[in-house]
Amino acid sequence: MRVLVLGSGGREHALARALHRDPVVTALHCAPGNPGTAEIAANHQLDPTDPTAVIELAARLGIDLVVVGPEAVLMAGVGDAVRSAGLPCFGPDLAAARIEGSKAFAKEIMAEAGVPTAESRVCETSDQVEEALDAFGPPYVVKDDGLAAGKGVVVTADRAAAAEHAAACDRVVIEEYLDGPEVSLFALCDGEHAVPLLLAQDFKRARDGGEGPNTGGMGAYTPLPWAPPGLTDEIMTRVVQPAVDELRRREIPYVGVLYAGLALTSAGVRVIEFNARFGDPEVQVILDRLVTPLAGLLQSCAIGGLDSAFRPEWRPGAAVTVVVAAEGYPASPVKGDEITGLDGANAVDGAYVLHAGTAYGAEGRLVASGGRVLDVVGTGPDLAAARATAYEAVAKIGLRGSQHRTDIALDAAEAAS
Repeated sequence: MRVLVLGSGGREHALARALHRDPVVTALHCAPGNPGTAEIAANHQLDPTDPTAVIELAARLGIDLVVVGPEAVLMAGVGDAVRSAGLPCFGPDLAAARIEGSKAFAKEIMAEAGVPTAESRVCETSDQVEEALDAFGPPYVVKDDGLAAGKGVVVTADRAAAAEHAAACDRVVIEEYLDGPEVSLFALCDGEHAVPLLLAQDFKRARDGGEGPNTGGMGAYTPLPWAPPGLTDEIMTRVVQPAVDELRRREIPYVGVLYAGLALTSAGVRVIEFNARFGDPEVQVILDRLVTPLAGLLQSCAIGGLDSAFRPEWRPGAAVTVVVAAEGYPASPVKGDEITGLDGANAVDGAYVLHAGTAYGAEGRLVASGGRVLDVVGTGPDLAAARATAYEAVAKIGLRGSQHRTDIALDAAEAAS
């Protein structure tokens, strides 16, 4: 199978790594990819949001499966165009991807499907915003209705900050705050059937202890030893399958991975958000544990015939990923600083580094080119061992002004010990 992965971040490097290990993949291409994917695949410099360029490249390379990584590519209608060209594509059409592209649309789907979620209001004027903030009270949850690269949500007790964020958006969804721990579940979908992957938990805030601004994610881990028995089945039954069924009823079948971000509240499971692609950095730890060959799973989604009773095989043990971010992230990340120590980090037993925001600068030096620069993955027989490995590898990396959280998976590891 000849596979083309669209995107350039840590998620795409993780996907490429898993596909590279799959014996049925005879040729692996990334567009545009990054310095990490270049070590295991052929990179092609193009704009992945340009449907014409993607189709031309796929045709020239004789691609059998196109795998879409980022949400912006989906919202550009690349999935529609690729399928119209007769190529199998893992990733929903634009109409279905609106479940991430519009928070209001996602709420509409959930309401029609009976999916449990927070009470909310869609606001387009300052008066509507003030009324919604009054209705729900602090902590205030304000979500940009459109795509915001994982940083369009503000959760704050500061009323002025909530109103300021709303004013900066054309349209917002304001909703009640959901208490309880958060979990992430990815489900592979072929338009009708859905198969769950492992549960994971990510860390959105920039600093230890859940402090600081919201980010695209500073780390993640799997498994969740504290998760109640039967949680995955409950989410599939009450959340994922009803959403897939509702989209299919509207004749916009969902093909790809459906991400459900959930809160385990005192009143039960509640959906925080849906995403139309693999979450970053959760996918890094989930794919690390996957034994079942990835290409066949993604192809089954793209062409149909996914068996909803099938469950992938997983390696025992645990995986933890720690994001190394640039100075100033998330507000104003500093770019261009040299990255060193990757050979040492990759040499740590049970650890490896995925590139998220890197590029080659002057004289061929590896430099930071984005806010989240590297994903350092540590593995082990349990969470304590996996996180120790990850942080040992992080310590080998040099990047001026870099930042990372030191508490990824800490509470879960301590509770499990």
